[in-house]
Amino acid sequence: MRALLAMLALVLSLGGMAAALEPGEALDDPALEARARAISQELRCLVCQNESIDDSAAPLARDLRRIVRERLLAGDTDAEVIDYVVARYGEYVLLRPRVKFGTWLLWFGPPGAVLIGGIAIMVYVRRRSAGPQETALSEDEERRLREIVND
Repeated sequence: MRALLAMLALVLSLGGMAAALEPGEALDDPALEARARAISQELRCLVCQNESIDDSAAPLARDLRRIVRERLLAGDTDAEVIDYVVARYGEYVLLRPRVKFGTWLLWFGPPGAVLIGGIAIMVYVRRRSAGPQETALSEDEERRLREIVND
């Protein structure tokens, strides 16, 4: 019985995601609808945060999907639609932030950390495998050693 209830709960929760795009929202033109869906997958739901507006059932996501479709019907390009939404809601609305000076650390920090870590490991392993280096003693050191040994 518990398994049946768990499965029912899972099906109902997944049904909410499938119903994120309401039937009345879809555009009649399949090409425009495909563009709207592609744009909607690039925009973050500001309520759900790590979900696109295409997947979210939140009222704000529905409003953003409506705005995207209105802008496409008005003749805007995909870039113009995204720029309009970014101008209105800020860069945070993008699921993939743009590469610019303020986001360099976000884009290049993790690969840079991996690269620096790899170099540090290589240097450590090389030094470790080389073993101790023998160096010749200076004349003063040899004289001092003989004095210590002969005492």
